[in-house]
Amino acid sequence: MNGKKASKVEKKARGEAVEDASHLSARLVYEVVRREGADELARPAISLWRSGTAAGICISFSIIGEAILRAGLPDTAWRPLVESVGYTLGFLIVILGRMQLFTENTITTVMPLLTKKDLATGSAVARLWAIVLAANVVGAFIAAAFIVWTPVFDASVLTAIHDLSEHATGSGPLVSFVRGIPAGLLVAALVWMLAAGERDNFFIIVVMTWLIAAGGFTHIIAGSVEMAFLVLRGELGFVAAVFGFFIPVLVGNIVGGTAVFTMLAWGQVKEEVDENVV
Repeated sequence: MNGKKASKVEKKARGEAVEDASHLSARLVYEVVRREGADELARPAISLWRSGTAAGICISFSIIGEAILRAGLPDTAWRPLVESVGYTLGFLIVILGRMQLFTENTITTVMPLLTKKDLATGSAVARLWAIVLAANVVGAFIAAAFIVWTPVFDASVLTAIHDLSEHATGSGPLVSFVRGIPAGLLVAALVWMLAAGERDNFFIIVVMTWLIAAGGFTHIIAGSVEMAFLVLRGELGFVAAVFGFFIPVLVGNIVGGTAVFTMLAWGQVKEEVDENVV
């Protein structure tokens, strides 16, 4: 009996070890993302708004963190690589805090739409995108107002924020659009990787968002803090802000997150997915 019990325990232990060591299949990762997206689509508008506003405020710590490092580092060729570590701070707060960030929804809420392909789901996606994007931008302006109108940050940090903001918003519509594509793709890939159940979530978030800053790519919500900073200081006009930066980056993020990564991810599982899933 003892031998049989030991054998059963050993088999169970081996099974758990294999389960722990194995990775989710692409189809299962898709299902995790789809269910999360379906849950988000069903949330009340006020919950989405509050979460989105909080995300817009907290993402400002990406700009603040990057600026603090820039202000404290010597002006060398390697400084951008090191200061970009600060850019990860806002994303860590928002993603680990489960706040609503628009660019995450370019994949999570699109997966249910690709599965059902009906008007009701399409309307729910449009509703969520509109609420979250507006809330994120409001939060970004609140954060920028705090930076501009309070004496919290010293002159060197404000100068660094100013320089980072000018670099982010001063590239023109075409370059802003193109720089938005990799950023959207990286955030969508980040969501997919986290859904795969990887244990090193902190490391994954840091590396992927560090790459956005180090690569000179542009994220629409973090970039909105920089845009709002210049707008509130009277250094960036409405037309230039909206048509020269905001819309091109927004479209670039959507192209990278939805048209590129999400469609590629969907393409590898669509033949295996039960389209009657609810």
